[in-house]
Amino acid sequence: MNSLETRLQLGLVASLVVLVGLLLWGGAKALNALAESFVAERLEHDAGALLGAVRPGRARGSGPGMRAQRVTPVYQQPFSGHYYVVRYADGETIRSRSLWDQTLDLPNQEPGAKELLLLPGPENQELLVWIGGFRKQGHRLTLAVAEDIAPLRAQIVRYQLWLAMSALAATVLLLVLQRLVVRKTLQRLDRVREELRLVGSGQAASLGESVPEEILPLVREINRLLGLLGARMQRSRNALGNLAHAIKGPLNLLIQGLDQEHSAPPEMRRDLVAQAERIRYLTQRELRRARLAGSGAPGQRFDPEADVPPLIGALQQMYLDKRLDIQCTTVPQRALEIDREDLLELLGNLLDNACKWARSRVRSRLEEEAGVLQVVIEDDGPGVSASQLTRLTKRGVRIDESTEGHGLGLSIAQDVAHLYGGALQFSASPDFGGLQVIARLRLTSVHPGA
Repeated sequence: MNSLETRLQLGLVASLVVLVGLLLWGGAKALNALAESFVAERLEHDAGALLGAVRPGRARGSGPGMRAQRVTPVYQQPFSGHYYVVRYADGETIRSRSLWDQTLDLPNQEPGAKELLLLPGPENQELLVWIGGFRKQGHRLTLAVAEDIAPLRAQIVRYQLWLAMSALAATVLLLVLQRLVVRKTLQRLDRVREELRLVGSGQAASLGESVPEEILPLVREINRLLGLLGARMQRSRNALGNLAHAIKGPLNLLIQGLDQEHSAPPEMRRDLVAQAERIRYLTQRELRRARLAGSGAPGQRFDPEADVPPLIGALQQMYLDKRLDIQCTTVPQRALEIDREDLLELLGNLLDNACKWARSRVRSRLEEEAGVLQVVIEDDGPGVSASQLTRLTKRGVRIDESTEGHGLGLSIAQDVAHLYGGALQFSASPDFGGLQVIARLRLTSVHPGA
């Protein structure tokens, strides 16, 4: 069951059933308790009046009785549903005429004590009985007053049935309204689905952010990934163009040399070998880039502590014959708001270029300040001349055409820096004397270039 609408409907149905059931159950309990309390209070009042009508009669030698003129007529009608019983301590009992030939099994009560009971009465009546103990004119007696509460319970049941039907109708109405509201709300997701289709077909570059707040973070994350993928595709195209441009000349010379194979002088053969080596080097460089990039899910954040050591290890293996001392200081101790693959590509190319020209030492630093990541890489190689530095730092100059040897790697690093609103700065290393490259990248939680 993966439908959000179905889950919402079932959840609401279950919630309403439980809530309405609890309300009906609690209402029934409250109504019954209220009815019994009302009847019990009335019976207690009747007991006070009946106690005044009791005539013990012991003082004048006559038997006990009731003053008829002070007894409510309802107690004189047979099986009227209203009854009383007066029982003396010696067991002598006075019953209301309404009991006719029936009797009630009642416990004796001490003076001042009282009790409320539910007992069966005449003709299957359900009696609520109030019993109290009294002392009158020196005589101890127990007085019980009872009333049939079956009619009152029947009215309560009818009211509860009406309430249950009303609650059922209200529940059905709420479910219908909720279904309409849910469908109307989820229709806003249809726009996102249509935009995804347009993105998939190439008719749109990103998703619109005019969506509910609950899915806005998802849309922004998708847009960030789309931006990363688009930027990587552009860099891949640039890299392929650079590679094609780099091998175009050597291939032309090889073809010309092959055409003149039989008459080629030794110098041309050496040139052919050099051009072939050039092609081999460029091919190995692309493979090396793939090794330096490593593996990881698209959009994964860059964690310096976890990602830098494997990169350094890979470079040491690649330049094992040079026995380089490669050091990397990482000040950020957390995952950065920058794509892992992008930063690995930048670091990998800059460090690879430094390792290629270094004699024995390569040093790098990663520093974060005010939302900007600064990467500083320097080596103890021969460096570049002042004129070449000027061309390297000149805006718009293709790096692979500026300085022999500092080609595709620096060009790719420049593309990554531009992607994050930064740039590369080239200078002579003040400590090692070789080339120093400083890259500044803007950290952001949205997709680069936003």
